[in-house]
Amino acid sequence: MRVLIVEDEPNLGQQLKNTLEGAGYAIDLAVDGEEGHFLGSTENYDAVVLDLGLPEIDGLTVLDRWRKEGKTMPVLVLTARDSWSDKVAGLDAGADDYVAKPFQSEELIARLRALIRRASGNASSELTAGDIRLDTRSGKVTRAGEPVKLTAQEYKLLSYLLHHKGKVVSRTELIEHIYDQDFDRDSNTIEVFVTRIRKKLGQDVITTIRGLGYSLEDPDA
Repeated sequence: MRVLIVEDEPNLGQQLKNTLEGAGYAIDLAVDGEEGHFLGSTENYDAVVLDLGLPEIDGLTVLDRWRKEGKTMPVLVLTARDSWSDKVAGLDAGADDYVAKPFQSEELIARLRALIRRASGNASSELTAGDIRLDTRSGKVTRAGEPVKLTAQEYKLLSYLLHHKGKVVSRTELIEHIYDQDFDRDSNTIEVFVTRIRKKLGQDVITTIRGLGYSLEDPDA
């Protein structure tokens, strides 16, 4: 899953980036409202962490512009601890949730996971397809109750397909959502990871739709 962080305080921005990358997310970091608005308008993100007190363009204006442009990605705003007015203004502008500073990393990650799940229509923290189970809290994958060890990128790809179970996902969409903006998009690593996942979970777990992309279906559906 790919997340945009818009935070002008250098230490906090880098801390958030490191924390979310450690949790398995592909991260782009913008340091002011103008850059944040541009990235959010031109790139595809599964969620955004947006500070409200930004230089160039403030966070509320950035958020309002995204929503008027039809951008629907979940947005988690960062607010001052006791600023109830910021919380209300953020929610009214189209934010999906908020975290007050200072915050615990675990809370931010949990709220982000929940936003991404709900945006893709998944209420549970456990994603399933047949006997395959992926726990978004622990990062563990099992098949028929047996643990399956995946690399970080294999996990990201499987997680994205499970979040969009039953839909055809193009190679371009996968690249846009599991890598940051600096990734070489001419790379054939998606095909390599799909092959590896099939070897670990079964040849029929991911279907190639020629000319369109990949699909992960639920055999029990």
